Amino acid sequence: MFERIKAAKERLRDYANITPIMTSRTLNRLVGVEVYLKCENFQRMGAFKFRGAFNAMSRLSDADKDRGVITYSSGNHAQAVALVGTLLGIRTTVVMPNDAPATKRVATEEYGATVVEYDPQKATREEIAKALAVEHGYAIVPPYDHLDVIAGQGTATLELFAEVKTLNMLLVPCGGGGLLSGSAIASKGIEPSCRVVGIEPELADDATKSFHTKTLHTVRNPPTIADGTRTPSLGEMTFPLVLKYVDDMRTVSETEIIEAVKFLFYRMKLVVEPSGALGVAALLSRKVSPKGQVGVIISGGNIDADTMTLVLNT
Repeated sequence: MFERIKAAKERLRDYANITPIMTSRTLNRLVGVEVYLKCENFQRMGAFKFRGAFNAMSRLSDADKDRGVITYSSGNHAQAVALVGTLLGIRTTVVMPNDAPATKRVATEEYGATVVEYDPQKATREEIAKALAVEHGYAIVPPYDHLDVIAGQGTATLELFAEVKTLNMLLVPCGGGGLLSGSAIASKGIEPSCRVVGIEPELADDATKSFHTKTLHTVRNPPTIADGTRTPSLGEMTFPLVLKYVDDMRTVSETEIIEAVKFLFYRMKLVVEPSGALGVAALLSRKVSPKGQVGVIISGGNIDADTMTLVLNT
């Protein structure tokens, strides 16, 4: 799988941004270690999801490309698939919940996708997407449970190590586990001693429970501000990869997530969505005890005005 990630990096070379690595003396002082933030909020469409979507969609057969692609997402993967579809000339359809952030839906449509709305209290996005795929012949590119998607997401960590060279710990947000498993595989492929820790909201702790019990857990429609982590569970592919390559899982509270978003905004002038701030939240709240040099994947910056207003007024 590490070779897949290296191949994905080459495939993305002329399309994905090499995102900046930011540091903060204030953050280092507060947590007592050197912290390197891999800022995927500066990736195309504002999140790491572009990497996996491009890698997967670029590898489709010509016949699949002609029939079009369908996916399901609350926002960032939706935007990524829509943008990649425009770049590669592929028609895209996205199944989105009716409570998805408005800015993410608007961006998805502006990137060229057709949005199919659904009520998450009444149906599952996977069932709707599968039915439409059968009806129209679409190829399904899921948000995380796909080897090419996972490989694409792992390229951010390859870039991080290429610049920083060595890390003692890597903190990665976890929703469905695509970014976490790809990051962990990449990290272990370069520096096996680097401790990889996945971070989840306390309200959406399905992966943490799954990791510690070695049994797949589900948390449906968790009411967390970190909308990118509202996936009900790890996937059939990501669950065993997380168990194999990740060293630990930790959770952070809603208050800790909000404080991390505020810190990044006020002290580092970075606009980061709540899901993207999970690693910083774990550091500031002392949910992890790092030593030496710590890498943090800032997964995205697509935060809507209402959520940012809520965060800054809290």
